[in-house]
Amino acid sequence: MSWAMLIAAVCMEVCGTTCMKLSQGFTRLIPSILIFVFYALAFILMTYAVKRLDLSLTYAIWSGVGTFLVALIGIFWFKEPLTLLKAASMALVIAGIVGLNLDRTG
Repeated sequence: MSWAMLIAAVCMEVCGTTCMKLSQGFTRLIPSILIFVFYALAFILMTYAVKRLDLSLTYAIWSGVGTFLVALIGIFWFKEPLTLLKAASMALVIAGIVGLNLDRTG
């Protein structure tokens, strides 16, 4: 159940961050409100996830996978350029998450 909450927390964080872009600097009401709703849900779910999962792994997955997914949304939805540096950096984020997951000594 903790893993499901972590996955849901990542999804809420990605939705909240996407709403930041959609809010156009808090000039659009609904996306502006949804930023806070999604982030509140993300923090609630994350709090339950860290109850049973290691904090270092949980936060790495939450922030890293969230960063990776937001970058993909930027590229595919908002038509941001995919540069070699951006692609390599995204690969390093995933490599870091994998590395932390492999080092589960506790």
